[in-house]
Amino acid sequence: MLKPSDRTRAQARRGRRDPTLPEAVFWKFLRDRRLEGLKFRREMPLGPYIADFACPSIRLILELDGGVHALRAERDAVRDAWLTANGWTVLRFANEAVLTNPALLFQAVRDHAVRHGKA
Repeated sequence: MLKPSDRTRAQARRGRRDPTLPEAVFWKFLRDRRLEGLKFRREMPLGPYIADFACPSIRLILELDGGVHALRAERDAVRDAWLTANGWTVLRFANEAVLTNPALLFQAVRDHAVRHGKA
């Protein structure tokens, strides 16, 4: 896997400092950066990309997508393919899901953890 560039690291720091509302809400739900005993990192640089939330122990990335992602579907597909080729599973959720039904995300994490023997 490629080492993140200084530029990517700086963008990740900015993202942690200035999260979107859904990212801030989800991070607050995680409490102590953990869910079901799994540790998450926020705005984690991975090669040329930055994951919204990543759980390295089960190689899971959670992406919270706003409306702009409808215009970037092709770019997101290339990004997801690169991350998948490097051993990560990417789950995407609309921002509205975090704000209206965060249990949906928690269940997706639980299901992934069970499949990887971490639950």
